[in-house]
Amino acid sequence: MRRKERLARDEFLAEGPQAVREALAADRPPRTVLVTRRAAERHTDLVDAVRRAGLDPSLITEDQLGAVTDSTTPQGIVAICPTLDVGLETALAGRPRLIVCCAEIRDPGNAGTVIRCADAAGADAVILGSASVDLYNPKTVRASTGSIFHLPVVTNAELEVALDRCRQQGLQVLAAAGGGAYGLDELLRSGDLAAPTVWLMGNEARGLHPDQLELADRVVSVPIYGAAESLNLSTAAAVCLYASAFAQRSGEEPGPAEQ
Repeated sequence: MRRKERLARDEFLAEGPQAVREALAADRPPRTVLVTRRAAERHTDLVDAVRRAGLDPSLITEDQLGAVTDSTTPQGIVAICPTLDVGLETALAGRPRLIVCCAEIRDPGNAGTVIRCADAAGADAVILGSASVDLYNPKTVRASTGSIFHLPVVTNAELEVALDRCRQQGLQVLAAAGGGAYGLDELLRSGDLAAPTVWLMGNEARGLHPDQLELADRVVSVPIYGAAESLNLSTAAAVCLYASAFAQRSGEEPGPAEQ
């Protein structure tokens, strides 16, 4: 499904068994599910779940599926889902503690991985700046491995407006950038990462522009202890999100599964 078609129909594709399972559990379920005969025989439990959700899975041929998806190795089952992105006010409702904001993320795989990392770290939302990749690019959806259905995602956000609203909600704005005046390990030791935080991440190749850095309360560098020149964007986002998650949870009582 091309971007123009996705926009016109207000829908996107979630491909593969895991993505379809997550789509079925979402607040806004799929509009329809397409499945090949081979996949239907392999995933009978999933086909049953589709029917329990009140949908009648449509059998299609391998060639028909290939015409729908851009995957070189289609997995045989695809959910056609309504778009999920929300407005900024919706994403910031409920006193969020951890958010990641991507200013100009351009690689769809990186975008999906950042969403997956944010989900894993227990973040409350993801904000994608107006210069970022299409949230519903098939590579983004696949790289999120279902996390696109788990947390609010804001698209086409104006950075200054979004970050100002985050501050009004009590979040500090930390920009991740090489050469930052503050080290991530330093803030972790000082306890500053325990505060509600929105992490501002830059472009894969250029990082954050000077005017974008000025939108942050602090510019923070991830320490490099080995010989690597730097971390890629999604890895840096994962490190920063987990550092905040560890700090924010350090004083909490463990849940039943953690005791």
